[in-house]
Amino acid sequence: MTKELTCICCPMGCPLKAEVDEKGNVLSVTGNTCIRGENYAKTELVAPVRIVTTTAKTKSGKPVPVKTKEAVPKSKIFDVVKEIKETSVDLPVKMGDVIVRNTADTGVDVVATRSAE
Repeated sequence: MTKELTCICCPMGCPLKAEVDEKGNVLSVTGNTCIRGENYAKTELVAPVRIVTTTAKTKSGKPVPVKTKEAVPKSKIFDVVKEIKETSVDLPVKMGDVIVRNTADTGVDVVATRSAE
């Protein structure tokens, strides 16, 4: 079976075609101009992941931008966002401070992407 994807690793947006067997294993990838496209297709079809970016509330009411330090399983995105939204952060916050540890049991921390006083 052939699956068609668009690579999101860079602005080129290569159109990818992946041959997948009946068990879901990726047999080949074409259309990519670099190895990142091939790796993206294999990951996207077998175990898709995403970096989550949003804002967290502070106790003063000022939002602070945050993101997951690494990609998390796509199936856990809503759990990650829910946990961030339930968190209230004390100010001041420095860029890189951990806001939530091991979010949604993914093993990935959520960090501030900007400092806030």
